[in-house]
Amino acid sequence: TKQSSFATSDIRNCTTSSPFLPPTVTNTSSQLNALRQRMQFYNISAYIIPATDAHMSEYIAERDARLAWISGFTGSAGTGVVTTKKAALWTDSRYWIQAERQMDCNWELQKIVWTDSIGEWLLQEIPAGENIGLDPFLFSIDLWNSYAHVLQGSSRTLVPIEDNLVDLVWGSQRPPLPTSEIYLLPETFTGSTWQEKVSGIRSQMEQHSRSPTAVLLSALEETAWLFNLRGDDISYNPVFYSYALLTTSDISLFVDRNRLSAEALQSLSALCPGPLCVQVEEYDQVRASVQAYAQGDVRVWIGTEYTTYGLYGVIPQDKLVESSYSPVMTTKAVKNTKEQALLKAAHVRDAVAMIQYLLWLEKNVPKGSVNEFSGARYVDKLRREKEHCRGASFETISASGLNAALAHYRYQWSTSGDAADFSFCCRDGTTDITRTVHWGEPTPFQKEAYTRVLMGNIDLARLVFPSETSGRMVEAFARQALWKVGLNYGHGTGHGIGNFLSVHEWPVGFQTKNVPLVKGMFTSIEPGYYQEGEFGIRIEDVALVVEAQTKAYLTFEVVSLVPYDRNLIDISFLSEDQYLNTYYETIRQRVGPELQRRQLEEEYEWLRRNTQPFSRGTLVATSLGTLAITSLVSTLLPDRQA
Repeated sequence: TKQSSFATSDIRNCTTSSPFLPPTVTNTSSQLNALRQRMQFYNISAYIIPATDAHMSEYIAERDARLAWISGFTGSAGTGVVTTKKAALWTDSRYWIQAERQMDCNWELQKIVWTDSIGEWLLQEIPAGENIGLDPFLFSIDLWNSYAHVLQGSSRTLVPIEDNLVDLVWGSQRPPLPTSEIYLLPETFTGSTWQEKVSGIRSQMEQHSRSPTAVLLSALEETAWLFNLRGDDISYNPVFYSYALLTTSDISLFVDRNRLSAEALQSLSALCPGPLCVQVEEYDQVRASVQAYAQGDVRVWIGTEYTTYGLYGVIPQDKLVESSYSPVMTTKAVKNTKEQALLKAAHVRDAVAMIQYLLWLEKNVPKGSVNEFSGARYVDKLRREKEHCRGASFETISASGLNAALAHYRYQWSTSGDAADFSFCCRDGTTDITRTVHWGEPTPFQKEAYTRVLMGNIDLARLVFPSETSGRMVEAFARQALWKVGLNYGHGTGHGIGNFLSVHEWPVGFQTKNVPLVKGMFTSIEPGYYQEGEFGIRIEDVALVVEAQTKAYLTFEVVSLVPYDRNLIDISFLSEDQYLNTYYETIRQRVGPELQRRQLEEEYEWLRRNTQPFSRGTLVATSLGTLAITSLVSTLLPDRQA
């Protein structure tokens, strides 16, 4: 009852004559008034504001947080639309409650995230004959075309405005450009030299049916990975503002030259002059350079998911070679043997930090001396102490009780820990793991919900599937245990993960636009369940796609090595399959020696205690038997035969 009352009073209420606004809300009246004046000057009746930057980044620098500044909403996914009279925000279910906590009553919350729904809203709000403005450097080609398709034939016009109107209103208060050093990643932590990577991409260009003469790279991860460079322009992401144009004979890197370390400059120019010589050009010259290059007898290969409409527009249509993702993006997604070993090593060290943390919680939560903030700070400290650690790859999600029902909750100065999502960037790899724990006596429903989430995690992790199967086709395995009792979760089931790069690395995962799964890819597996106003559960592991024993088929090898909470597992739902015991044995074999090497004897005993095998006699037949799994395979993969 106390929690439900708190949940109600913690969000805005705009339905009363005197609206209730919690202290977490941002007053946006002055920003909106100033923006509408600019809109009037540019003769537009609506302005679309995405939560991204000119590189289509999921996580962005403060200077690019335009949607947050204009609306108060700080979630990593969302789109705002401001008209002359209204303002509306679209975001997915991870952020609905957060949006209600942060936005004032100037803003409507729309709980449908598809571009079509934004377009339909615009058709209702904007009269025929009027203009809808947007910044062409903040919309990918695909997204621009989606809006254009919805508005086609409606007598409403999409108008590209290169002067970003939010930036004009933000003015001198907008955070400055970064000035920190861009550095070379030591060869110890790279899978290949940048020269080898460039040669590999050029080979793909030669083999392409249209023989492109250049590849344009817009995503920040692409340039960082290709040249083995890293920076810190975006919090929690070791990337830097840049573009690259790789041709069959030249290489141009568009970046602030003054920020490159001496070692980085030496690496880029070591083979100058020649085809493996990198010419460093100013960051803001990319459009002019691409436009000039496109005047010749050339063909430019672009990835439409990350190339903005602003850059796309300077390349003649007959000189474009288009695919959803550039060859750099797809090559980066498949880790070679060295990269796989580096990522696995990072996860062993991460498991040590997590076990230290869980033991600390076990001791201190019953004393009432832990809150969300202190818990997050302590686990961050443990991880920073580990070798090669460079910091978190997103802000630690440390949530308890009803706060855990928010999938991407930001911790507050209160309450004891309950569910936690941790991710760190190390020079050998990025980690991402979520564990949900309970101290005390969980309710039968909490145990069943947790166990069904765990069953979904296991069912997907042990799945055997044909090579190049779309992740979307097998995603249902993570949900079926929940679906059987009418439960579900509103976020994706997994995402790719980088080698000292972004924690959400496209194009790997289980969503519609993800590429087919092949050997060497890493993905998270993270089903969950969230009971609004009460509790939340997520179990997340990172897994490597590997060859299965069945010829020409694949499966997953889980590289996260932290046991699940035994207090929340209802073994009556588990099958007689020994997957969980085998996984626990792997944890003991890989993490146990590392704990002993570090002389962490108490943590080692905790590990032994929490990875004791479940007795085979206590595991009963599951409601998700072989017949159910076989039936689902037949439904999802009707053209495949075992």
